[in-house]
Amino acid sequence: MTFPTWVLAGFWGLVSGSALLLGAAVGYYLSVPQRLIAAVVAFGSGVLISTLSLELMEDAYEKGGFNSTALGFLGGAVMYTLANWLLARHGAKHRKRSGHHQHAERKAVRAQAKADNEPESDNGMAIAIGALLDGIPESIVIGLSLLAGGAVSTVAVVAIFLSNLPEGLSSASGMKKAGRSSRYVLLLWGGIALVSGVASLVGYTVFSHFSPQVVSATTAVAAGAILAMLADTMIPEAFAVAHNFTGLITVLGFLASFFLSKMAE
Repeated sequence: MTFPTWVLAGFWGLVSGSALLLGAAVGYYLSVPQRLIAAVVAFGSGVLISTLSLELMEDAYEKGGFNSTALGFLGGAVMYTLANWLLARHGAKHRKRSGHHQHAERKAVRAQAKADNEPESDNGMAIAIGALLDGIPESIVIGLSLLAGGAVSTVAVVAIFLSNLPEGLSSASGMKKAGRSSRYVLLLWGGIALVSGVASLVGYTVFSHFSPQVVSATTAVAAGAILAMLADTMIPEAFAVAHNFTGLITVLGFLASFFLSKMAE
């Protein structure tokens, strides 16, 4: 049975996004050592760096040339950085941290609301928006990969799945320490997984009508946002615990993704 391409786009986006929910469940219900979490985060960072370098940027350059690729890449990084800065001001700076950072941040937001005589609130909404911000660019990439010829990039799906696991794992571990309920954590990451499928579907259906230059720039935007996300959230979490081993583990992740890309040729 042959499925329409737009259905496949949504399906593969959902598959890659499901790793967030799987990682979150493991991080919340199992007592995973922080050093192991940091190692997995570092590995996932290497996987994504390899993917955006060897897959996304190369594909963007081949389709649209240097100008549209560079403009999109810088634009994606700028947009992510500004959005991340705003979210950090509202209590979502440490949304990927597995330690007690989220707990301290949640208390600070509540204390500030009390000092300002505002209704009691915390940073739950900011964390949810931050999770969306981190996940959408990766999912759009999967949809865009189908534009080349109707076949999804296996490397992109596997790489994003492998990088999503530590994202959900680290964040959920920190959320548990911050006093978040299992219902909140699982609904949040389950919702992000569903949105990942929708984002992938949108990436295919919307951009299938645009020129190669626009697709190139959009792919580069996603790559820029992903790299900025890695530098701002995932790599600091890995280094905070793994320290001097972070670079080596990241290199191993890069090599694994590089191997996958060559095997797919």
